[in-house]
Amino acid sequence: MILARVFLPFALGYYLSYLLRVVNAVIAPDLIRELGLTASDLGLLTSANFLAFAAFQLPLGILLDRFGPRRTEGALIFSLAQSLDTLIIGRALIGLGTSACLMAAFKAYVMWFPPDRIPLVNGFQMAAGGLGALTATIPVESALAFTDWRGVFLVFAVLSLATALILFVTVPKRGLGAGAGERFADQMRGVREVFTASRFWRIAPLCVASQATFLAIQSLWAGPWLTDVAGLPRDAVAQYLFLVAAAMIAGNLTGGTIAMQLGRFGIKIMTVAVTGMVLFAVIQIALVLQWTDWALAFWMLFGFFGTSGILPYAALPQEFRSELAGRVVTGINVLSFFGAFAAQWGIGAVIDLWPKTAAGGYAPQGFQAGFAMMLVLQIAGLAWYAVSGRGKET
Repeated sequence: MILARVFLPFALGYYLSYLLRVVNAVIAPDLIRELGLTASDLGLLTSANFLAFAAFQLPLGILLDRFGPRRTEGALIFSLAQSLDTLIIGRALIGLGTSACLMAAFKAYVMWFPPDRIPLVNGFQMAAGGLGALTATIPVESALAFTDWRGVFLVFAVLSLATALILFVTVPKRGLGAGAGERFADQMRGVREVFTASRFWRIAPLCVASQATFLAIQSLWAGPWLTDVAGLPRDAVAQYLFLVAAAMIAGNLTGGTIAMQLGRFGIKIMTVAVTGMVLFAVIQIALVLQWTDWALAFWMLFGFFGTSGILPYAALPQEFRSELAGRVVTGINVLSFFGAFAAQWGIGAVIDLWPKTAAGGYAPQGFQAGFAMMLVLQIAGLAWYAVSGRGKET
């Protein structure tokens, strides 16, 4: 009953949210050709989703803790847009509309599942997002043989409305947040409690750097990298991205399972998370050095270990009062998505520092510099985590 009425509806919402988030990696050539976008334009356009997503996270955390996840949940404008400005507005509305899909699920799982099961349930939730990423690759590329990118987004608009109705009708009404009777001032004190906690800021820089890198690259720049650096044709790019999304699903399921199993032996979730984020950073060295002979293997490892940054979302709420769970996960999420916005746009701006190649693609040196920039930020996050935790258990 809980599986059907709690997990499946939220998983469906996140599936669609992730599909909309990453689809630009496949349709990027169409957007560039039709609208003449630079790398910076493409980064800004795609990252507008992250900006709107992030902007609503703190209000969302209060709403989740006050009203519960059931009552807290535009592709159409994007499909009709004729200019970059309108595309950005449409993309931002998509981000705003899907901003509750993951955080509402995490809040619901804290309410409905025992603490030792949350990493696994969260992993399955993220795997649903991976299925959305899968759908955004070969299936979308195949659909473009019958319609254009505008037709694809019209379909997404219809699916979005249907998903909202399913969530409203199916998810149980039980579970007003423990803070349902709180005054606004009390709610804001809860936000302040989260953002002034040293345990929050020990984890946040590493988690944000890792998540921002994964979201920015996987949802956009992986596709152009495969085209302009590895020299793959469009159908092969879609196939590679499909396999990267499959590796992402495996990473989410494996990470959640390992965290739950090792927890029985006293090994903390953050230990598993940090190990995964270290391996994620190591894999990126191959992408920075542009070892294209093994591109598929490295990108699949990128997808697999890139999911490690989501494990702190299960660990952090356990460090605070239960009624703050919504504000804790949205607190880390607002930083992650602002980071993803800055990273996705910033990588595009760095790529634009080099002129396009004779073939009309982006210069490999631009990708190298942009990806290296993100790797340095992750190394800094790892160093801060280690230094700030001296004498403390992970």
